[in-house]
Amino acid sequence: MSAAETRPSGFDASNRHHTLRLAQWTGAWLITVALAVFGAEFLWDGNVTLSVLAISLQIAVGAGMILANKRHLLNLDELQQRIQLEAMAITLGITLIAGIAYSSLDIVNVIASDAEISYLVMLMGITYLVSLLFVRRRYL
Repeated sequence: MSAAETRPSGFDASNRHHTLRLAQWTGAWLITVALAVFGAEFLWDGNVTLSVLAISLQIAVGAGMILANKRHLLNLDELQQRIQLEAMAITLGITLIAGIAYSSLDIVNVIASDAEISYLVMLMGITYLVSLLFVRRRYL
């Protein structure tokens, strides 16, 4: 069996290209997030102008990441698109419900600490990966 026969359906040079571009944009966005957060603390000592510029860069690169994700999704075959759509729908539902509940716990002072967005982002990532595995397993 050749390497091409063992690859998942829809796997071709174009798919590889779009996946790599999405990974590059995602990595660039992560770097801009780190720059905005840690730059204010360690590089420019809280200078508001530089912080706003760094956050503006973060938003611009984030927009590029969204477009790269869209191109990646449009390049997938119909089955892969359906798998992604279902995994994203599950992720949206779970993180929306959990995020509002988490925020409500903070608002009514049930939890001692402030609700932090980082926990919601971690929940989103874990939920997406797990739901993607389950949905993919059901179809393939």
